[in-house]
Amino acid sequence: MPLVYAPSGKSREYSPLACNIYLSCSHKCKYCYAPGALYRTADEYFLPPMPRTDMLAKLKAELSEEKYDKQIMLSLIGDLYCETVDRNHAARVALRYFLEHGAPVAVLTKGGERCLKDIEILSKFGHRIQVGASLTFWDESKSKQWEEGAALPLDRLETLKVLREKGIKTFACFEPVIDPAQSLAVLKKSLEMDCVDTYKIGKLNSYNGLDRNIDWTIFLKKCLALLRWEKKNLYIKQSLRMAAPSVELTNAEKDPDLYNTQV
Repeated sequence: MPLVYAPSGKSREYSPLACNIYLSCSHKCKYCYAPGALYRTADEYFLPPMPRTDMLAKLKAELSEEKYDKQIMLSLIGDLYCETVDRNHAARVALRYFLEHGAPVAVLTKGGERCLKDIEILSKFGHRIQVGASLTFWDESKSKQWEEGAALPLDRLETLKVLREKGIKTFACFEPVIDPAQSLAVLKKSLEMDCVDTYKIGKLNSYNGLDRNIDWTIFLKKCLALLRWEKKNLYIKQSLRMAAPSVELTNAEKDPDLYNTQV
């Protein structure tokens, strides 16, 4: 299987193409789907990752053979900027390869300011990159409870602010939504800080049945009221659309690829 691949199912909403630099993660998010997808136990998956064997050489060869004009998400498994054994060296080299070959990429991370060590490389992509953060809680104690090894919410927002001020497009993924009040609180803070260009809003999956206790219609309407007023780029994920079918959305709000990076 090539390192750059076309994701399917729910993962396809993130990007038409993806590349996973690491195959484990130190963030220890309780809701993470990756251990199950990789047929690993939590203890086998939630640890600082090593670079994949020969990954960089294979990636360089792949990029030399193939021209990519669709957005490549880094990463859908693991996190480019979790705490890694190689101190994110493989991530840095991979970014250089994508830059050299003119590929459009998106980086999604809960690592906060860890990505700023590569801001010089990120800045060189110009319009061919966007960097995003998954946002779940505003309360730091809840964030630590659910995402033990990830950066705190304010760190993630402040990092997006720095990136945006450097001219790098930013996005935020509100998924999973575990506590709608908390998601709305961090959403409001992001608007106050003016640090996000594009918002992608989803819901909670069936984790422990918690999603059945949430009125998704009310949650979606509150998100729309805030983001439409601010005229933000907005995509509503299919899972949330299906959970709140009475809410009318524009075609743009239902298009997963509208705000992707382009060549």
